[in-house]
Amino acid sequence: MIFDLPTPRGSLVADRPLDGLTWLRVGGPADWLFQPADPDDLAQFLAQLDPSVPVFPMGVGSNLIVRDGGIRGVVIRLGRSFNAIGIEGDIVTAGAAALDAHVARRAAEAGLDLTFLRTIPGSIGGAVRMNAGCYGSYVADHLVDAQAVSREGHKVILTAEDLRFAYRHAEIPEGWIVTEARFRACRADPEALHARMADQLTRRDASQPTRERSAGSTFRNPAGFSSTGQADDSHDLKAWSLIDRAGLRGHSWGGAQMSEKHPNFLLNTGGATAAELEALGELVRRRVLEDSGHDLQWEVVRIGEPLPEPE
Repeated sequence: MIFDLPTPRGSLVADRPLDGLTWLRVGGPADWLFQPADPDDLAQFLAQLDPSVPVFPMGVGSNLIVRDGGIRGVVIRLGRSFNAIGIEGDIVTAGAAALDAHVARRAAEAGLDLTFLRTIPGSIGGAVRMNAGCYGSYVADHLVDAQAVSREGHKVILTAEDLRFAYRHAEIPEGWIVTEARFRACRADPEALHARMADQLTRRDASQPTRERSAGSTFRNPAGFSSTGQADDSHDLKAWSLIDRAGLRGHSWGGAQMSEKHPNFLLNTGGATAAELEALGELVRRRVLEDSGHDLQWEVVRIGEPLPEPE
C-alpha cells in the first residue's frame, strides 16, 4: 500500500473494492481510488504523485475484468464534473465521463448524427481509447481532438493524427487520462435519427444478452481493418462464429459462462470470480485455436493481480 500521496480536492479512498464498479461485478480492491474534482485537480494530483506509482483510468467498467487480487497503485475514475455535453454548429463536445448513449441522444436532438454511439456501452473516455465503433462507424471517423492530462500532470490536446487510430485501439501513453473529446457530425433530421437508434436498440436486444452481467464482446473479430478502424468488407469472419463452431456456446466454468444467445459474450451468471471469467476466456482461445487456427484476441481489458495461490 502506498501512503505518501498528494492531498487533492476530490475524493481519495484507500483500499477501495472495485467489484461494484464493473459491469461483471468482479475484482479486488484498488490501493487507492481517486475521483478528481475537476481537470485542474486531476492535473495537480498527477504532477505531485510519485512517478513510480502506477495509475489506471477507469470509466464505468463496461469493458473490464479487474482480477481478484485488485490493482496496485491509483485508479482514477472521472465523475459528474467530467460528463458535460455541449453542441456548437456541427461539433459535439463531451466530457470523458459522459455515457456514449447520452451523447448520441443529445446529438440527435440537435440534428447531428452520432447514432453509432447509441448502443456502445461505456463512456466517452473509453470510446476514444478503444476507437469504439458500431454499424460501420468508428470514433476515428468523427473525432476532431481530445483533451487529456499526462502522467506528469500536463494538459495536452491530442488530434486524431496523434492518436493513430486502429481497430479497437488508440495510441495514448500509459497513465494519461482523457478528460474531454470533440466530434464532428453530419446534420440529419432528428426524428429520423431517433428512429434509427430505436431500431438499433431493438436489433441489439434481439441478438445480445443485454439483461445479463457481461462486458460486451469478449474477443475481437479476426477480420481485416484499415488503420482508422474501418472494416474491410473482404473479411467476414466473426469471433462468435468461431466460438460456436468450437462447440463453446453456453460453455461454463464455475460461475462464468459463454452466452447461449451470443457466444462472444462472457457472462457472470452469479458469484463468478475474475479468475473463473478469465480462465473460461483462455479456454475459449485455446479451443478456437485448435479448431480453426485463429488466435482470438481479448477485447475486454483485464487489469490487476490474481489472488495469491494458497500455501
